[in-house]
Amino acid sequence: MPPSSASARRFVASPSATASRSEFKVYTQRDLERIPQLRRLPADTRFEMRAVSSVLPFRINTYVVEELIDWTRVPHDPIYQLTFPQRDMLPPALYDRIAASLRDGKPATETQALVGELRTQLNPHPAGQRELNIPSSDDGTPIEGLQHKYRQTVLFFPSQGQTCHSYCTFCFRWAQFVGDKQLRMASTDAAKLHAYLLAHREVSDLLITGGDPMVMKTRHLAAYLEPLLDPRFAHIRTIRIGTKALTFWPQRFVSDADADDLVALLTRLVAAGKHVAIMAHYNHWRELSTDVAQQAIARVRSSGAEIRSQGPLLANINDDADTWARLWQTQVELGIVPYYMFVERDTGARRYFEVPLARAWEIYRGAMQRVSGLGRTARGPSMSAGPGKVEVQGITEIHGEKVFALRFIQGRNPDWVQRPFFARFDPKATWLDQLRPAFGEREFFFEAEYRQLQRDGTAN
Repeated sequence: MPPSSASARRFVASPSATASRSEFKVYTQRDLERIPQLRRLPADTRFEMRAVSSVLPFRINTYVVEELIDWTRVPHDPIYQLTFPQRDMLPPALYDRIAASLRDGKPATETQALVGELRTQLNPHPAGQRELNIPSSDDGTPIEGLQHKYRQTVLFFPSQGQTCHSYCTFCFRWAQFVGDKQLRMASTDAAKLHAYLLAHREVSDLLITGGDPMVMKTRHLAAYLEPLLDPRFAHIRTIRIGTKALTFWPQRFVSDADADDLVALLTRLVAAGKHVAIMAHYNHWRELSTDVAQQAIARVRSSGAEIRSQGPLLANINDDADTWARLWQTQVELGIVPYYMFVERDTGARRYFEVPLARAWEIYRGAMQRVSGLGRTARGPSMSAGPGKVEVQGITEIHGEKVFALRFIQGRNPDWVQRPFFARFDPKATWLDQLRPAFGEREFFFEAEYRQLQRDGTAN
């Protein structure tokens, strides 16, 4: 059950009395054997981690290892599942190939070639991220590090922010972190970002994303954001920053050397009239349980910035209504706005985490029934698919046919937004492309236009 309001602790905005500087220390794949807590696990389990992390990225820091994971509950602990590789995160055939290569001691060049081949089979860029979202300059050259998926919203990937304090095992942007430049989206060119925004007055929202922009030094983040205070950028009304730092390294806002500078930057943006939204990624209420995590939330809120929470529904981590209800209720008590429950994307370790859409809707509905109105701001279950963000609104029966009721929250064509449509009920379907139109229709209303957009390579 959600904790009572009395049990939710509050902290002052200043960190001086309650937090000291903590050293940030990470472990990557080459350091697996150096993590003390892993030594108690069977050798086979450690080998499986090594094999999976050869294909999918692994990175974790001491705060997560020592403060968030309950090692008495491993392997079932949700934060352990969130951060440490498991054998079934790769399809069996792919796992067998990489495991055999490692066991046989194949040359490093041969193993790396195999790894590259296996990654291409995991759909590294879902929902047309590279094919449809990247705009071009006047001479037709793609503007790398920029995505313009929807009319009002531009995403920017600063190069300094294309890693994270730790990596989520489910991450849909895992291809950013594997060291393959052909799979990576990033830019250090602030001038191109600002020029693009000046040329596109229809854009009102800028999302700084990654990776995690909060791994950047504040001075680098300021170089991208402070120019937006110029009156020429008055049309950029909202600045969003996507981050998992409130979970994986809350010290970034509390005790890092430039934490005060970061809070001051957010404060300046808000004072200048920008709506600043920290798009926080949370997957389990345990991420909110430490003192420093709650201090970080309080410091961000003291700047005037808003915190909105989003995250996917994940088998083995949070696939029950009680967990989501407790997450949302705790967030409300701490001043965070629940925003999205996503469906796990069709990429990377999808097969390990995916939940059928029918079950996802049941969990969402059950969680909504357990929270008050302030916790019912989260939309979902939502699929960030190629045509747009599609929400499962329910399961019902119409003229004797059991169907999913669906709608677009965002769409490649704004005319699709809020338009309801129906799919035949399928208890096994986990993604939009597995659904078929109801009532004998040949295709969904948007499919012909979306195919044309794909042929044209239209970004928005």
